Amino acid sequence: MSGTVVDSGEFAGWKTWAEEPFEHETAGPFYFRVDENGPVAAFRAQRKHLNAGGVVHGGCLMTFADYSLFALGHEAMEGEYGVTIAFTAEFLTGAREGERLEARGEVLQQGRSLCFVRGLVSTDDGRPVLNFSGTIKRRKKQP
Repeated sequence: MSGTVVDSGEFAGWKTWAEEPFEHETAGPFYFRVDENGPVAAFRAQRKHLNAGGVVHGGCLMTFADYSLFALGHEAMEGEYGVTIAFTAEFLTGAREGERLEARGEVLQQGRSLCFVRGLVSTDDGRPVLNFSGTIKRRKKQP
């Protein structure tokens, strides 16, 4: 799962997992890359991401955080397929339409079959929105 490089738009040069229809087409699109500060995932909040209160829906934030587990743990997973087996999140504040959200974090522990990751979703001006952690289990990709 190395990702497809985006060739135009705001996220040109970033990667996306286009083969993940829910995260790429329905919930996202979400993007990731490795920069001078390490792995980062991002997306721009659109109207489709909002709840009736005018902020990014909690389900969208949790979906993005789940995507981010894999973006942050990607190198530790050595390109293998995995599934989330545990996930926790704490909502810190709301994000609004038009804001760019980024997730940064770290791999806490990489075992033979499990990868433990934690991260923080923030707005592009650094306001923390969601704290999260999760566990990924390596799996053989099903045909």
